[in-house]
Amino acid sequence: MKTAMQELKNIIENKIIPSSKENGDLSEYQYSHNIAYNTVLTIIDFLLEKEKEQIMDSYLQGSFDDGPNITNSEQYYNQTYNQNK
Repeated sequence: MKTAMQELKNIIENKIIPSSKENGDLSEYQYSHNIAYNTVLTIIDFLLEKEKEQIMDSYLQGSFDDGPNITNSEQYYNQTYNQNK
């Protein structure tokens, strides 16, 4: 299972390809496209960490049986969302 942000990153990485030329001479549009592409991926990586914290916090708030345990919440996140990454 993937989170929404993980799916978004996967779509962008697989569907939106950065511009490239063998001689490295990119047009202004291609250069701007590459900057935007890299910026979006950087923002997504930042938001993936935030999303992970939110999921772990929600897990902790819902775990009344053992009481809060950060190891269990991180284990839950990793088992649920880090498969086939």
